[in-house]
Amino acid sequence: MMIRKMQLDDLPQVAAIEQSLFGDAWSEKAFRDTLEQEEADFIVAVNAQNEIIGYCGAYRALDEAEIVNVAIKKDHQNHGYGAEMVQALIGEEKKNGVVSFILEVRPSNLSAHRCYQKLGFRTIGIRRDFYDCPKENALVMKMESIAGDE
Repeated sequence: MMIRKMQLDDLPQVAAIEQSLFGDAWSEKAFRDTLEQEEADFIVAVNAQNEIIGYCGAYRALDEAEIVNVAIKKDHQNHGYGAEMVQALIGEEKKNGVVSFILEVRPSNLSAHRCYQKLGFRTIGIRRDFYDCPKENALVMKMESIAGDE
């Protein structure tokens, strides 16, 4: 698997994965608009056949980044690819001076919750009725990076 920056040519595959996984999915246009924002960084995971198997992104604000849209195709889940992508994204954001990372996750997504805990994220709160399709709260998780921690 290779991880690289998301490109405009990736958007049809990314949007297809998004539609297959999420009831409240982003459109291809939403991803395109996001890629045009200077403070947004999105990456993709690509297999040996040059097929996108996952993606995730982050929005930077000063020294903090919010990690969003962590997604892995169903047939590639539970193999550690999500953790690899999030680690790669965190590494890129650290190069931009980010030291604090925040994300939301569904309480029902136990594998993602465990993955984020292993990466050093801790639950700091709950956002009530955050998700739609189906309606669910979000666990808010945060990780503080230690200076020089790579």
